[in-house]
Amino acid sequence: MEAELDALIGSRDYKQFLNPRNEMYRERNMKEKPPSRAEAIRLMAKNPNLIRRPILVNGSNIALGFEEKTFKDVSGI
Repeated sequence: MEAELDALIGSRDYKQFLNPRNEMYRERNMKEKPPSRAEAIRLMAKNPNLIRRPILVNGSNIALGFEEKTFKDVSGI
C-alpha cells in the first residue's frame, strides 16, 4: 500500500493527499506541523481515512476531494 501511495503521489505535494477532516489530521495539527513525506505515506497506508477522497485519476492528471470543476477538467467530461 505504501508503494502504491508513493507512486500515486509521485512528484506532487503529498500534503494535498491528507484529509483535513480526519480526526488524526486535526489531533496532530498536521496543517501547522505536517509529517514528513515518508511518515505521511506510512500513516495514510495504516489509516486510509487519512487520505483525501475521492481520487480521480485520468492519465497523469489527478483530482482530489470533490470539486466539480476540477473533476470535469480532469475527467474531460
